Amino acid sequence: MLSSLIVMALSWLSWFPFFLFDTDWMGREVYHGDPKGNDSVAVKAYDAGVVLGISSFLLEPMCQRMGARLVWAMSNFIVFACMAGTAIISLVSVNKYITEGIQHAIGENRAIKIASLVIFALLGFPLSITYSVPFSITSDLTADTGGGQGLAIGVLNLAIVIPQMIVSLGAGPWGALFSGGNIPAFVLAPLFALAAGVTTTLKLPNLSSGSFKSSGFHFG
Repeated sequence: MLSSLIVMALSWLSWFPFFLFDTDWMGREVYHGDPKGNDSVAVKAYDAGVVLGISSFLLEPMCQRMGARLVWAMSNFIVFACMAGTAIISLVSVNKYITEGIQHAIGENRAIKIASLVIFALLGFPLSITYSVPFSITSDLTADTGGGQGLAIGVLNLAIVIPQMIVSLGAGPWGALFSGGNIPAFVLAPLFALAAGVTTTLKLPNLSSGSFKSSGFHFG
């Protein structure tokens, strides 16, 4: 159970910078404009949603074939790659404007725009895993404990809420140390995702792949 909590917390420490700042990132560092004033948000949300919906149908066969532990580890490594991609895109996009500040960059680059939308679409796959597999693993790990699975899932939700508070309260001051922008938060995100993937691989026990049953998202 403790290993599930650690992996879950690390996973959501990598996800929340994306959830909280993706609109601002797309508006400022990809489109170099007003983050409130373009329709790219709808496009990237649609792309991620389509991939999430399709991949959710594949979760149970994947977990039964590969094992839920490996599937969760794989999702964290994909998040690591995608979040690292957002940081790289940001650095490339604003590099020549870095001395003046992000807000002085004008006009988006088509290649960067396409790369950003591809990353958003790819993130739908690990997101569908994050919404389901951790809860099924925790239920399996705590099936024989006296506290019951309901209590275990409730405790697991703390590994979502606490990272959200940490990112919400800490991302602003952290970014201010580096002259603002979203790059500092997006640099930390892949590090947390990498740590989550490594921890999943090394610390979570091997579970019976045939016992996996898809579980709904229990955000609370």
